[in-house]
Amino acid sequence: MKHLSERTFHPDPIEQFRRWFKGAERARVPEPNAMTLATNAHRRRPSARMVLLKGVDQRGFQFFTNYESRKGRELAANPQAALVFYWREVNRQVRVIGRVSKLPAAESDTYFATRPRRSRIAAVASRQSSVIASRAALEARYAAIAAKYPDGAAPRPINWGGYGVHPDEIEFWQHGPDRLHDRLRYRKSRGHWVLERLSP
Repeated sequence: MKHLSERTFHPDPIEQFRRWFKGAERARVPEPNAMTLATNAHRRRPSARMVLLKGVDQRGFQFFTNYESRKGRELAANPQAALVFYWREVNRQVRVIGRVSKLPAAESDTYFATRPRRSRIAAVASRQSSVIASRAALEARYAAIAAKYPDGAAPRPINWGGYGVHPDEIEFWQHGPDRLHDRLRYRKSRGHWVLERLSP
């Protein structure tokens, strides 16, 4: 594998991410859109979990979840997050840091309508991150929601929708021999992206 070169990297980190993402898809990386999302409410312990990237554009990286989940509550208290993509098959990872905001309701409605019927029902049935009495209780609530919407047209819950992570830092990492990894970081400075190399 060739070393990363600043000369071949695109000036726009979003476009560079798209190139790497397509490369991961071509390499048949399982679920290349899987990413770790790390959040941290004020002066509390950080938390992290896996979510799925559902879109990327000049606004940033988009994902969907329950606003009342732990991550939703933490983002409400501190709208900053970090993302990590790790593609072992191609020896690469991407790190993203930035502020977070909710996507417009219309975008959340549009995406929710594309979800499979059972996923839409589950989103309505689940009080994500809250303590429940048992698996049986969860399945009973799911069955009740499914009976209420036999055609599967469950509406998007108002507490469920999308977020966008608006990056101010994106790092591209590639494995190197003898642990001399390549690390190229885009950092936003006065509205412009600065590309710099980091020591491994």
